[in-house]
Amino acid sequence: MSERSTKRGFASRPGDAESWIKASDAPPRSVNDAAAFTARLTIDVTPTLRGRIKVVAFQRGVTVADMLRELLTREFPTDAGEPS
Repeated sequence: MSERSTKRGFASRPGDAESWIKASDAPPRSVNDAAAFTARLTIDVTPTLRGRIKVVAFQRGVTVADMLRELLTREFPTDAGEPS
């Protein structure tokens, strides 16, 4: 019971500085990487609508997130003067 857990918790630092320093050696993201400019969008929907969305996404073989991203991109296309 007095032994420390080896499992790291959320936002905890590793026990030794060397592994902490080496962990930051991940390659930087490309500026063109679309994932670098993501934001979470939260909407309220009824449980029935949520179920219908999930069923349609499953039938199409895509994730709900991918299906909704495609829908939003189609409904709100980038203007010619906007950066993409």
